Amino acid sequence: MKLAIQLRRQKKVNRSLPADMILIIILAGLGTFMAIPFVYMIGMALKPLDEMFLFPPTILVRNPTLNNFFDLFNIFANSWVPISRYMFNTFFIAFLGTGGHVILASMAAYPLAKLDIKGKKVLFTMVVLSLMFSPIVTSIPNYLTITWLGMLNTYWSVIIPAFASSLGLFLMKQFMEQIPDAIIESAKIDGASEYRIFWNIVMPTVKPAWLTLIIFSFNGLWGGGMSGTFIYSEQLKPMGAAFATILAGGIARTGAMSVAALIMMIVPIGVFIFSQSKVIETMSTSGMKD
Repeated sequence: MKLAIQLRRQKKVNRSLPADMILIIILAGLGTFMAIPFVYMIGMALKPLDEMFLFPPTILVRNPTLNNFFDLFNIFANSWVPISRYMFNTFFIAFLGTGGHVILASMAAYPLAKLDIKGKKVLFTMVVLSLMFSPIVTSIPNYLTITWLGMLNTYWSVIIPAFASSLGLFLMKQFMEQIPDAIIESAKIDGASEYRIFWNIVMPTVKPAWLTLIIFSFNGLWGGGMSGTFIYSEQLKPMGAAFATILAGGIARTGAMSVAALIMMIVPIGVFIFSQSKVIETMSTSGMKD
């Protein structure tokens, strides 16, 4: 008992009250600084048109109004494509593209990380090299491929390329390599199949990794991605493409565009808040050893 009490006392951090106060002040200042863009976006959505063009610009709104929200509602109310259709397109593309990307990237990363197959180093080198190319460089080959497959102007023209993103494969492979081989070998001795090992052991272990991947993939697809290149029908466009047409309306629609930008920003932030605790755990997986 005495030994346990001594160990607890040794583990207790010896910090003075002034040091704690300084640390709290620094963290509060950094948190406030990081919150400025979000506060500014909320203020822009509530500002009247004359306040939006003040110089120097103000972060806080002086005369808040909901006219910008009503303007955005009226724009879509007079549109021949309802806003509910744009919302459905956005959620369908984002959720299906993100889910397929996580599953396919994980299934492809497992054999590269834990199975002894020929040529896996060459395949992984190709994946790493593909990360060097920006989407703009590969836009023409992707457009020709989508056209040849007959998927142009469909949801799949955006979803299928999201499935094949090399970032997810790279991320999942690096995390799966940190799983001790002894765990997988023990499962094989107990008679578990590769399928069961993958779903019941590997995927739960790398949960922080695929939650991080969900955030990256969802943010890319939620903003519209390359939908403007592959989708021409107004009934199939996501909200990002629809909001871009609002911006083309000129200065008079600046307020409505501010509200649209706020809406597009809230959902990814909500996804991050929901999964942030697991994303932080990505740091701890680097300490796994055999």
